[in-house]
Amino acid sequence: MIVLLIGGSSRLMDSLIDKMNKSGHQVYLLTGRKDKHTSYKRVFEKYNFEYNTDSIEDIFKSIQPELIIFTGAYDTNFNWNMARQESVRYSTALTNLLSAYSMTGKGRFVYISSHEVYSGAHGADVKEGIAAEPKGLKAMAIAHGEELCNSYRIGQGMDILILRFDHIYGIPQKGEQLGDQCFKLCLEALKTGKISANSRNSFSMIYLKDAVELAYKVIVDTRPLHTCYHISSMEEIDEMQLAVLVQRHMGEKIEIVDNSVGERHRMLLDGKRYKKEYPMKIFVQYDTGVQKVVQYMKSHRESFLEDEDSGAGRLGKFLHGARVIARKLIPFAENFICFIPFFMLNNRAVGSQYFGRLDFYLLYVLLFAIVHGQQQALISAALAVAGYCFRQTYTRTGFEVLLDYNTYVWIAQLFILGMVVGYMRDQLKSIKSENEEKVRYLQGKLDDIEDINDSNIRIKQSFEMQVMNQKDSLGKVYEVVSKLDAYEPEEILFYAAEMLSKLMESKDVAIYTVANGDYARLFSATSKEARKLGNSIKYTAMGSLYDELKERRVYINKTLEDKLPLMASAVYGSEQMQLILMLWGIPWQRMTLAEANRLTVIGALIQNTVVRANRYLDALKERRYVEETNVLDEEAFTHLAKAFFEAGDKGLTECTLLEITGVGRHNQKEAARTLASQMRQTDYLGMLKGNLYALLSNTDQESANIVIERFLAKGYHSVLKRETV
Repeated sequence: MIVLLIGGSSRLMDSLIDKMNKSGHQVYLLTGRKDKHTSYKRVFEKYNFEYNTDSIEDIFKSIQPELIIFTGAYDTNFNWNMARQESVRYSTALTNLLSAYSMTGKGRFVYISSHEVYSGAHGADVKEGIAAEPKGLKAMAIAHGEELCNSYRIGQGMDILILRFDHIYGIPQKGEQLGDQCFKLCLEALKTGKISANSRNSFSMIYLKDAVELAYKVIVDTRPLHTCYHISSMEEIDEMQLAVLVQRHMGEKIEIVDNSVGERHRMLLDGKRYKKEYPMKIFVQYDTGVQKVVQYMKSHRESFLEDEDSGAGRLGKFLHGARVIARKLIPFAENFICFIPFFMLNNRAVGSQYFGRLDFYLLYVLLFAIVHGQQQALISAALAVAGYCFRQTYTRTGFEVLLDYNTYVWIAQLFILGMVVGYMRDQLKSIKSENEEKVRYLQGKLDDIEDINDSNIRIKQSFEMQVMNQKDSLGKVYEVVSKLDAYEPEEILFYAAEMLSKLMESKDVAIYTVANGDYARLFSATSKEARKLGNSIKYTAMGSLYDELKERRVYINKTLEDKLPLMASAVYGSEQMQLILMLWGIPWQRMTLAEANRLTVIGALIQNTVVRANRYLDALKERRYVEETNVLDEEAFTHLAKAFFEAGDKGLTECTLLEITGVGRHNQKEAARTLASQMRQTDYLGMLKGNLYALLSNTDQESANIVIERFLAKGYHSVLKRETV
């Protein structure tokens, strides 16, 4: 199986790579950053691209992965210390990944979530069906990621799986800062020698490798029964019990501080759904897992401690302080050590034929000014002066040395040269640092420009193809919509849905006719998905959709709400809303302003055709209806019924024909007035074969039985006619 792993460097990523390789899969890796220094063993190909680049789609198409795993909540590319910015980056990254995945239309997408989407306290174990309760920007971003995955899965029929890990813990990388409770207690013990624990806070943890083993069984299952699973050990432990385990394995005098205050907070994910479907065994128990974490962090404590941390215990504090002081004293030690050979060289050079004029002290000061800067230059100059004066006392008294003006000239020369060179070195270092920062910034801008250029080239090629095949041009749209004029006036709205489906490249299209100020009635639809809102909707209660349509704007479902169409537009006539055009099944990347404009143009062209048809029917109104009634004559009713049944055969609508029996010719007008009050505005009465009939639009047999009962209550018997006209 071809597997694409997505995420930054972490122990989780290492475990996933190791598991996939051991299982015989070919592993590709998308790192999510441009850092090329991190190496991975047993990875077939590594892609150093950020998530927001257009190249993601090309990578997906090139690899054609059968399995895609996004580490999501555990992706180290996101720094949640800056949660506000990262939450936006996270949602954008996941959207781009899902969009690229949708374009390939192949394989399974696995989104790794965490227990953080449930932030509250729960008396019972939390099951998969319980709605998320995120608190905090990180938890909200992770929960929103789950919603995005569900929206893509439902809206586009994708194979997307969500796995929630319950308080995952494991051995960290050197210097890595993790957020699990085990790491926090170990780090606190290393820093302060104390562990603060609250026995009222209980949860369950699962060791990293156990979590990967359990998750793998679901990931490779070709037909899992559900789309969401909890990966949990279901073994409860509280902070106090965990603190005791850390204290036991730390091997130092660690003090436990009891902070058991407040209400009880219990958070365990229920893994019974997983346990029911897959064999489940936890290999690393709490005692063993905590021991591994503690031993590793003790062995590499310096990578986890900052300069301001004192370390745990007296010995730890002393050693840590000694290391900090040693690092600061190294340049001073170098200065004093290097002074000795220069002092000796200067003594040997005095009186030498070849080296007598060579000033070794000056070279010594210049060396430290160039390497360490102005501060060390001053110290080396002071040592050089001391060495010079000491050497002069070999032949003269100290008083004579002090009275010699050449001594002061030499000292001034030494200090001035050392300070100037040291100052220049510090300035050059500062300028170099600033230039490197500017280069990094400009390099990032250059990379962005390259990405934009690549995107522009693709857009240019797309426009060239559009010009060549005229698929999306206004002329082509007008040509297609104009074909509606060839249909009978009664058929136009049926085939308008079919035409709209073709032009907008969506198989799920519905057209609603506005019946009154609040309700709209389904007239035609191209699929079962397009009918999911029902035959009658109260469009004024549809929130943001109604607000957009009321302002004569195209509605775009940017939040992918399942109960609303992905795009919708209203057709107005005489300042009144007449039609509502709704579309489902549109890829996320096509929900743009350009598509909205195209829908507006198509809606306007459909409106023109409908207006002409309505004017034609109004002109023939006297000829189409039986005198002084709302009953269509036989010719008009036959055309109308035929249009409905032909549209029904093509799946554009549902309709039912009822014959009103026992109504004589003299009683037809009275019957029509009575029955009209029992029908909707979108239903019709008409004459057929000398008898009175009712045509019920968008009505199946079950709903027709309700109308039959209404007619019977008014004293009129009716029967369902199954044959078409």
